Amino acid sequence: MAGERTVDATGAEPGGGPELFRLVRFWARRWASQVAVDAAGAAEVAHVHVVEAVHSAAYGRDVEVAVPEVAHQLGVDRSVASRMVSAAAAAGYVHRQASASDARRIGVRLTETGRELLAAAYRWQQETFDNLVAGWEPADASRFAGYLRRLADELLESPS
Repeated sequence: MAGERTVDATGAEPGGGPELFRLVRFWARRWASQVAVDAAGAAEVAHVHVVEAVHSAAYGRDVEVAVPEVAHQLGVDRSVASRMVSAAAAAGYVHRQASASDARRIGVRLTETGRELLAAAYRWQQETFDNLVAGWEPADASRFAGYLRRLADELLESPS
């Protein structure tokens, strides 16, 4: 990957799109086995996705969220999100029950174990980012982190 440059069909360097997807391809093959470790050992990557989605949908507060909100955060349909939430609940990372505000819907909330997994995942993610930009000027790394945050915020705030 080092030294590789993405070029378009004319041989010109394109904008950031192809570079973004080159990084996604690179990381998709590597990160899953290293994502986070909980007290019992390696956590399922899907469980990490669910706890991150619940945390994001709750805007970092300890409140229940609905499965459709989790689905939006994950970029999947409700039935897929429901199965993922059920699996994370069976593993002890989230608690799911009839919503306190509407008994027709399921409310999802992080458990203490889920919060520990989230913290471990965020530590690993920060260490990974720090290692990737270790050779950068601190101002460049900070600016890049800000752009990543902005992109994620804008994407997740838009309706699905």
